[in-house]
Amino acid sequence: MRTVVVIPTYNERDTIERLINDVLAQDKDIHVLVVDDNSPDGTGEIVDRLSEGMGRVHVLHRPGKMGLGSAYRQGFAAALAMGADFIVEMDADYSHDPATLPRFLEAMEGCDLVIGSRYLNGISVVNWPLRRLMLSYFANWYTRLITGLRIMDCTSGFKCFRRRAIESIDMRTIRSDGYSFQIEMNYRCVEKGFQVKEIPIIFIDRRSGSSKMSKKIVREAVFMVWKLKLGSVFGALFR
Repeated sequence: MRTVVVIPTYNERDTIERLINDVLAQDKDIHVLVVDDNSPDGTGEIVDRLSEGMGRVHVLHRPGKMGLGSAYRQGFAAALAMGADFIVEMDADYSHDPATLPRFLEAMEGCDLVIGSRYLNGISVVNWPLRRLMLSYFANWYTRLITGLRIMDCTSGFKCFRRRAIESIDMRTIRSDGYSFQIEMNYRCVEKGFQVKEIPIIFIDRRSGSSKMSKKIVREAVFMVWKLKLGSVFGALFR
C-alpha cells in the first residue's frame, strides 16, 4: 500500500532535509511529495537534490505563494497520479512528528480519514502562546457548534485520507485555505458518509521560521462554517 506524504513548503530550508529523511524512515512504502511555492531560501533546490538520489522523494514547483489549500489540491492530484493508496497532509516545520505516521497507517484500517487531534485527550499543544491556543481551541468549538461535526480537532493539518475519499470530492469546488481548507475537507468526507477517526497527537510549535497564520485565514474560517451549513440545509431542501 503506497502512502504519499504531501508537504507544502515556503522557506523551510532549515528543516526540510531532516524531515524528509525522518518521514521516509517510518516505512519503505512511504513517498514524500513536496509542493514548494518558489521559496526564496532555496527549499525547492534542496528537495531537487534529494529527489535525484532518492526514488521516493518528489517535488512540485510552483511559481510563487498560492496558498495552502491550493498546494494541497495540486499535491493530492499528483499523489493520486503516483498511485497513492493513502495521502497524508503534514507541515514542514516539525510541529507534526514523523514518528506518528505508523500510527496513522494502523488507524486507517476500516477508516477513510484519520485526523491527528490536539484536543482529543484534553489539550496536547506545546510552546504555543496562550492567545494562539485559545484562538485554535475556540475555532474548533465554533466549528462544531455551527456545522454539527463531531470532530474535536476540525482544523488539524496532520491527517491521512484513503484514496477513495479524495477521489469522491470535486477538488475544483474546494477554494478555501488554511483553517478553512481543513474544515471543508472534513465536512465533505463526513457529508459523503466516509468513516472518520481521530487519534491523539502532541503538537509542538514550529522550531524555526515564522507562522503562516493571518487575519485573512481566520476570517475565511469564520464564514466558511456558515457556508457549509447553509449549503447543506439548502441542498436538503432542494432534494
